[in-house]
Amino acid sequence: MTTTTHTRHTTDPRNRNGSTVVLSAATIAMGLIAGVFYIFACAVMPALARSDDRTYVEVMRNINTVIQNPVFFLSFMGALVLTAVSAWQLRGSPSARWIWAALASYALVFLITMAFNIPLNNALASKGNPTSLRDHFEGPWVAWNVARAVGSTVALGLLTRALLLRGRPGLHLTRPRTSRLLRGPGPGGSRA
Repeated sequence: MTTTTHTRHTTDPRNRNGSTVVLSAATIAMGLIAGVFYIFACAVMPALARSDDRTYVEVMRNINTVIQNPVFFLSFMGALVLTAVSAWQLRGSPSARWIWAALASYALVFLITMAFNIPLNNALASKGNPTSLRDHFEGPWVAWNVARAVGSTVALGLLTRALLLRGRPGLHLTRPRTSRLLRGPGPGGSRA
């Protein structure tokens, strides 16, 4: 016969539901962003690599213009803000370390975007020879985007783990204890 010990995580159910909603929203936003970076790494940039220089520069300029829209910004900024809010709300809970790790991973992605990808986008928008513009843009941008895809996917996995921990309403299982009768005789040979 096995027995399991339960530890109750005491929180107000309204706070628990609210913090789970924020964590869920952070996870969804992170999934959307990870998907954007992933699709660029797997499809958009390899497809553009087959284009001539003028087409490559023109299409990337168009992408860089149209991606600056409220829907993208909502998920791009929302993933950061919602993860930070969730980390604060759930500090001290069993899922907190997963959320803080996700926040660190996505903060790095955010930093890479601001420090590398956006300046490369801005440089590509300038006037110049398409071959020269592409030569300075393509390799670094693709490499940094792969880093963003990996970082945001890691953050998504960490948030998913935290969300799964939250899915155990009020109960966190500890190591099960097995009855002495099921373990068999002790060192002295008796079942006691």
